[in-house]
Amino acid sequence: MMDIASLFRLDGRVALVTGGSRGIGRMIAEGFVASGAKVYVSSRRADACEATAAALGPNAIPLPHDVSTVEGCRTLAADLAAREPRLDILVNNAGAAWGEPFENFPEKGWDKVMDLNVKSPFFLTQALHGLLKAAGTPERPAKVINITSIDGQRLNAWETYSYHASKSALIYLTKRLAARLARDQIHVTSIAPGAFASDMNKAARDHGDSVAKAIPAKRIGVAEDMAGAAIFLASRAGDYLVGETVTVDGGLVNASLGASIDG
Repeated sequence: MMDIASLFRLDGRVALVTGGSRGIGRMIAEGFVASGAKVYVSSRRADACEATAAALGPNAIPLPHDVSTVEGCRTLAADLAAREPRLDILVNNAGAAWGEPFENFPEKGWDKVMDLNVKSPFFLTQALHGLLKAAGTPERPAKVINITSIDGQRLNAWETYSYHASKSALIYLTKRLAARLARDQIHVTSIAPGAFASDMNKAARDHGDSVAKAIPAKRIGVAEDMAGAAIFLASRAGDYLVGETVTVDGGLVNASLGASIDG
């Protein structure tokens, strides 16, 4: 008989969520804890990590680090390795955005976003490769879940040049990492969120009702939507998805009708 009761459970699994103290990262961390995982919550701010971990309960452990540099990624990996012999689930969620008119868009707005959104997921995954390999088996692969964005799949109305480029790049990097790491029983996927209320998505946070009008589902995303997608990919239920990007946006990318052009 198929064991549906355990299909979406994460009991006994060890997870690390970067940018896990707030927004989408916190939604995922909360879902993982509720599904039975031990979750290391990481972000730059120690106080934010500690507050989130305390709110999520004893299976959430604060592990503050700044992953915006390669050195920071390696330091986080070393800190985790001192605590755990393996890592079952890595969620590369830490990210940044920058919006500024084309004429004035600065180099720092390019480098900050590309470094954190593309470079850091690669080098943190590289630094944690040994722990992920120690966890993965043919029957139960380890998982890397990159948090991308629908802005890597479609254009938004804002001049967020480096953000668009970074998220599109991370979607493709997900495929390339998946191709390499599958041999080590590590399956790499991504989630492309749409409108979820967060400090990064202030439009959804502050004007949710207005934003919802353009979404086929007629609402913005809530914590259960994001947690459900992440649990699916991290659990046995998602073991046969490799290199895939799951779009969680209420249909904005794949179920929106384009404007007709009469001519």
